[in-house]
Amino acid sequence: MFVEDGKSTVRAVDRALDILLCFTHRTDWAMTEIAEHVGLHKSTVHRMLATLEEKGFIERDRSTDRYHLGLRMWELSANLSGSDDQATIWLPEMVRLRDQLGETVSIYVRDGSERIRIQAVQSNQAVRRVAPIGVRLPLYAGASSKVLIAFSEESVRNSILESLEWPDSFDKEQYSRNLTEVTELGYATSFEEREAGAAALSAPIFDRSGNLSAALSVSGPSSRMTLKTMRGYAPVIQESAKRMGTMSK
Repeated sequence: MFVEDGKSTVRAVDRALDILLCFTHRTDWAMTEIAEHVGLHKSTVHRMLATLEEKGFIERDRSTDRYHLGLRMWELSANLSGSDDQATIWLPEMVRLRDQLGETVSIYVRDGSERIRIQAVQSNQAVRRVAPIGVRLPLYAGASSKVLIAFSEESVRNSILESLEWPDSFDKEQYSRNLTEVTELGYATSFEEREAGAAALSAPIFDRSGNLSAALSVSGPSSRMTLKTMRGYAPVIQESAKRMGTMSK
């Protein structure tokens, strides 16, 4: 009986975490949407949400009956150790780069076949690229994706290219050639590759041992971030990436 209860408890925790992870995709959900996303019965999700709401991890908007993350999540994030959180250590340099170029600055790391934005400093301009932290994006498009693949070790790079789920219309061979160019230039650009009206420039951050730590990216509207403009920004973002590398653990 004790073993069965133990299994049930672990299963309940697993389900609760799956529900919380829904909020890495978007900020608010209806209960039925969560149930469909995690593949659980609505009654089960309702009980889980009630518990999470009681503990402060989830809040429910009574006017819309939709759920969003609660203040308890922010309390947890506020207690991250600055000495251990690399994204926090890099933040001042990101702010300096944002102020210099006037565009949104982000940090991405690779997780399997996806990239995750772990830190961002938003542009102060009225028309700007908004970059929510925690968003997962595919590796087959975007300047930072190219950097995270191109500057990985060869065995890792080959493994990524073989494992990616490529869109039917995607030219994998051309993408591989683009990666070669990225390694030669030391930076990558993207112009409306993943999102219409958006462009980005990215450079690798290497730690003190010369290993790839993350990708530093500057993004904004393609009307301002033209290819010519990004080429002019390249030395600036590369210099910032070098400075951030000296801060790496």
